[in-house]
Amino acid sequence: MSTPMLNVGSQPALNQPGQNSLWPLPPFPTQSPPMLLAAVPNSGPTTGGNTVLLIGMGLSNVTNVSFGGTPAIVLSQDFPLGLLVSVSAPAHAAGTVPVTVTTTAGTSNAVNYTYQAPALPPTAASIVPTSGPVTGGTPFTITGTNLTGANVLFGGVPATGVVVDPSGNSLTGVTPPGIAPGNVPVTVITPNGTATVPGGFTYLAVTPTADSIVPTSGPVTGGTPFTITGTNLTSANVLFGGLPATGVVVDPSGNSLTGVTPAGLAPGNVTVTVVTPNGTANVPGGFTYTAVAPTADTITPNSGPAAGGTPFVITGTGLTGGSVTIGGNAATGVTVDPTGTLLFGTAPAGTVGNQPVVVTTPGGTATVPGGFTYV
Repeated sequence: MSTPMLNVGSQPALNQPGQNSLWPLPPFPTQSPPMLLAAVPNSGPTTGGNTVLLIGMGLSNVTNVSFGGTPAIVLSQDFPLGLLVSVSAPAHAAGTVPVTVTTTAGTSNAVNYTYQAPALPPTAASIVPTSGPVTGGTPFTITGTNLTGANVLFGGVPATGVVVDPSGNSLTGVTPPGIAPGNVPVTVITPNGTATVPGGFTYLAVTPTADSIVPTSGPVTGGTPFTITGTNLTSANVLFGGLPATGVVVDPSGNSLTGVTPAGLAPGNVTVTVVTPNGTANVPGGFTYTAVAPTADTITPNSGPAAGGTPFVITGTGLTGGSVTIGGNAATGVTVDPTGTLLFGTAPAGTVGNQPVVVTTPGGTATVPGGFTYV
């Protein structure tokens, strides 16, 4: 068998101009410059030293990594894929800088990396005002530095409505109620630390005021419902001429209270005093006890000798301070029991026959039905 021979003469010559040939051959492709897609993380401390992973394409054969013109230390790269480069970020001033990668094929586009200044703890120089009522509710301002994100504690109790100025150099808020009167520490707390305001804040005891009482008068027997208006009346007791009122109830606002008057010692005006743990206050004008008109229902016995000397008992109401006449003559030895419902005495001498019996008190007079008969 013979070996076929290549007929060179019948083939078109390669690379001959003017013919449908491969001439001229295209140039061999060249390597493209690297491309960066991201830096992870894209921020870090100004001191550097943290690891940053650069993600992109064509990152093989890295010769230099720049953070804002400062070279970084290349820790590793995934040669030959060229997708990842791990570097140690260099130190740099705070701010955002461009990051680029240089390979044997050129320098990449830039991605941003932000150097963050070290977080600083807060300072608290002063508070205005420096005192307020123990009930809280006092607007305040604290000046200092690095106050962003702050909360404020007054003796461990959080303030309300805290708002920090955008500069971070001042904040405002409202004091919480204090546990008791006195000075408490004021602490500013931020994510970067705490600071104590020099001098703290002083809670002041709130003394009561008593503006008015309604009604302004009532019977000496007591039992008159009353209302006192004022301020800071929480936990109050009320005295009428030194005698405690009963059923005292303070409104939750602390601006009013109700109660019932005690029995008075005698008709007339008495001082009304509101007493709280933080002080006392007198109601202007006080309260006037009015005498109660008496009633006289019976006299026992209802007869006796004209010579007098008959002990008797009169029943009724409002007899306190009373005196008695029988037929116009004053009875003797008159006394009244504490309830004001029984009056004791001795009949004077009188004229034979039925005589009127009249009881007289500071509140008025009353005539006993049927009178008294002298025999």
